[in-house]
Amino acid sequence: MADSRDEPLVLGIETSCDETGVGIVRGTTLLADAVASSVDEHARFGGVVPEVASRAHLEAMAPTIRRALKDAGVSAKDLDGIAVTAGPGLAGALLVGVSAAKAYAYALDKPLYGVNHLASHICVDQLEHGPLPEPTMALLVSGGHSSLLLSEDITSDVRPLGSTIDDAAGEAFDKIARVLDLGFPGGPVIDRYAREGDPEAIAFPRGLTGPRDAPYDFSFSGLKTSVARWIEAKRAAGEDVPVRDVSASFQEAVVDVLTRKAVRACKDEGVDHLMIGGGVAANSRLRALAQERCEKAGIRLRVPRPKLCTDNGAMVAALGAEMVARNRAASSWDLSADSSLPVTEPHVPGHSHDHDHVHEVSKENLYP
Repeated sequence: MADSRDEPLVLGIETSCDETGVGIVRGTTLLADAVASSVDEHARFGGVVPEVASRAHLEAMAPTIRRALKDAGVSAKDLDGIAVTAGPGLAGALLVGVSAAKAYAYALDKPLYGVNHLASHICVDQLEHGPLPEPTMALLVSGGHSSLLLSEDITSDVRPLGSTIDDAAGEAFDKIARVLDLGFPGGPVIDRYAREGDPEAIAFPRGLTGPRDAPYDFSFSGLKTSVARWIEAKRAAGEDVPVRDVSASFQEAVVDVLTRKAVRACKDEGVDHLMIGGGVAANSRLRALAQERCEKAGIRLRVPRPKLCTDNGAMVAALGAEMVARNRAASSWDLSADSSLPVTEPHVPGHSHDHDHVHEVSKENLYP
């Protein structure tokens, strides 16, 4: 190993959506977290354009890797492995990351680990709060996912308890922000307006909270429609839309359901802690209400700092380092991107690497 403490030094690459993330981790210590975002390029379209995201990843990949290595103060040849998000995510964007990871791993003669985006969002908490308890209850909330997951072993055993049946929470934030003409992405701006609004001003519905509904599944499509129609009715009547109150009431409806179901899952499964991850975990009201309800229920809450909640390479490196530490099988060279990779597959293993025929590659132009 590259470190006297025998902690694996791993570089992680994340390209599932519009963030080109490269992180470097030694064991559970974060050394570098470099991110190149293309969000400004998507803002004028009101959402992420896959082709634009893929091209942005291509342009940002090598510079971001060089920046991460420099920030970490390590050389590429000292790495013990290369980890990359293999799925789920946008197919083209994932392909850029997987191809880059293969190239670097092959040239450096290092093991390659294709890992799951959702499992990575759970594992990143180790970089802030230490090793994950086993089992771990996780609520993952982002633009593409709203899931309750129970993990006995983050490298091999992640069980879905519930997920969204339509819009994800982050997707609903984006759509309501668009209706309110607040721009993209919607999460941060609605959070900001909601702080000055009344969360009880408008009684928006809470989806899938009836006695016969699936206890851990989520639905935000009906809420999104209800809010949009309420706004349209105000405008049709020639009345001003109270943006702050709408933002606060909508946000409260979302986080109320998320935290209520997460706490219930912890109680039902006998788990005394809850980890919240994903981009929406940066939402201030979600963090506050989760803390309040967890304290009342005697549940310990673990939420990474906001920068580690959004998509980043650090989370991929964290899971990759755990794969190395637990001697999990490396991925084979025919690793492919899987846009619908199930969370039950935290990583994509394969046959052992065969480096007998690795060609000599001049690395001076690739690595600092």
